[in-house]
Amino acid sequence: MALPLTYNIRNLLTRKLTTILTVAGMSLVVFVFATIMMLAEGLKKALVETGSYDNVVVIRKGSNAEVMSGVEREKVAVIETFPEIAAAVNGDKLAVREMVVLITLNKRSSGKPSNVTIRGIDRHSLELRPQVRLVAGRLPRMGTLEVMAGRSIQRQFAGINLNSSFYSAKRNWRIVGIFDAGSTGYSSEIWGDANQFMQAFRRPVYSSLTFKLRDPLTFHKVQQRITTDPRLNLDAKREITYYTDQSEMMAKFLRILGFTLTLIFSIGAIIGAMITMFASVAHRTTEIGTLRALGFQRRSILAAFLMESLLLGFCGGLFGLGFASLMQLVTVSTLNFQTFSELAFRFTLSPEITVQAMFFSLIMGFVGGFLPALRASRTKIVDALRSA
Repeated sequence: MALPLTYNIRNLLTRKLTTILTVAGMSLVVFVFATIMMLAEGLKKALVETGSYDNVVVIRKGSNAEVMSGVEREKVAVIETFPEIAAAVNGDKLAVREMVVLITLNKRSSGKPSNVTIRGIDRHSLELRPQVRLVAGRLPRMGTLEVMAGRSIQRQFAGINLNSSFYSAKRNWRIVGIFDAGSTGYSSEIWGDANQFMQAFRRPVYSSLTFKLRDPLTFHKVQQRITTDPRLNLDAKREITYYTDQSEMMAKFLRILGFTLTLIFSIGAIIGAMITMFASVAHRTTEIGTLRALGFQRRSILAAFLMESLLLGFCGGLFGLGFASLMQLVTVSTLNFQTFSELAFRFTLSPEITVQAMFFSLIMGFVGGFLPALRASRTKIVDALRSA
């Protein structure tokens, strides 16, 4: 015969203060765990959504990012002859030669310098990336020192406003447009003419070649042709794969940090739950004896006290996730370990994080309540009633 769930709920409500303190401790642990996991998920989502399945990024072999890559003009010309490359609106090959460098700008909040990605674009760069849209001003003219800045850069860096200028590489670059690329990494970049950037930053080669495939299924054929050609010494990846790889190092670091902090904090929460349940057992010795005298088995007592502890963990998980979900309204900026540039993104709560956080909170409840529940189930009827 099992005790009803209402019995457990009534006992928790009777001990309001200890219940609230225990739930609060568990909520804090779940909040920390979920928040750091959301940070890693937001970073990954921002970079993965930056890429497109149909696009291919070509960089130098051995380079992990565009900023460390170099692709010569003659090699670019060879790849642009591939028949698998899609055509642009005007009939040209939909392939863009781009250059990526880092510059230093001062942040609005602290005034301290931080790295910003400068991307030299081609005339078809916007056509290749439909997620980028102009929200203020106009597009920069090719062959000039005009640039456009991403929305995240405008918000976070001093002096980056429409119709303002910034000084870099011994030139004044005029901001004529502000663009928005949603939650993608492009919003954390400044775009201008690739040839002008190459001259200013003394870069004789491009950083990458990006092109759109006529048929995405031909990717492996094109990739093999590029990577096996001894003249090229280049590597080709789907754009979505390239940006996923960009997020791996930082996301892995955040996940390890999240699990480490959660493990440390969870020890305190488990001890708190254990103390609460041991106190409950001590105050309810007579009640336990009465239940045993009424015919409730040891396993029923064990299950009842375990259920109370699991309810504490469940409530802690719900409150912790509730507060963590509010972090989705916050945009953060951090250093991307792969490119060493500033990247802005939002906390992202996924179904996987929700399940993991709730599972972890229930584990805390189970571990914290098992020993007290075992003690309660082993209480002898005679001893319990004698202490009344």
